[in-house]
Amino acid sequence: MKLSEDLFLDGKVRLLQPVEGYRAATDPVFLAASIKAKAGQKVLDVGCGVGAASLCLAARVDGVQVTGLEIQSDLVAIAAQNIALNKMQERFRVVEGDLSTRPMDPEPNSFDHVMANPPFYESGSGHRPPNEIKARAHMEEDATLKQWVDYMLRMAKPKGSVTFINRVERLEETLACLQGRLGEIVLYPLWSMNPTGPQSRGAKRFILQGRKGLKSPLKFASGLVVHEDDGQYTLQAASILKEGVGLDLSV
Repeated sequence: MKLSEDLFLDGKVRLLQPVEGYRAATDPVFLAASIKAKAGQKVLDVGCGVGAASLCLAARVDGVQVTGLEIQSDLVAIAAQNIALNKMQERFRVVEGDLSTRPMDPEPNSFDHVMANPPFYESGSGHRPPNEIKARAHMEEDATLKQWVDYMLRMAKPKGSVTFINRVERLEETLACLQGRLGEIVLYPLWSMNPTGPQSRGAKRFILQGRKGLKSPLKFASGLVVHEDDGQYTLQAASILKEGVGLDLSV
């Protein structure tokens, strides 16, 4: 498999990833930025791929311990290379496993934060990409969205945070799966362009974050505008993508 080496966070993270197939872009960086982790806490990255979100989080929060779960053995092998490439052997480990089988490694109810970028598309919907790695990353084939939600809640400690990034088309289903199981939920839209500007295209992605076992009303945040009207990153987006600044979902 041919790999490229790409730089994230202005070179703080070096990432090997397949030239063809699923390639990490901005989503894992925004996901990692939204995790309010502290040194000594444990984070689980479900469906970690080659480790983009995990490495970005570890680069931002010194002392955090990250575990990645990934079903595709090819991506697990590349993630292991990325761990060594970024000298993160003491802080990041990757486990090959299928969340739908509820494996006991990693250990349930043991993570302060659980994060994931589940597949964008339901099984059987749309055109299946010809590249197998990309297809399994984008299409709901190995597990349903409900199984992703169930597994993530199972892995989080009581009152631990659970965070998703996904397409807005999957928001209704995500909320239905979480009903009564996650509290202090914040829904944070990612706007491609200024929602009140002349080139507004609406929000295509959302970040949803809550805490296991709590009960409180859902809150809507104003969200993040990713691009200016000329296509350049906004100052806030650039600070996250290039400088590794955290993303406050309460704003």
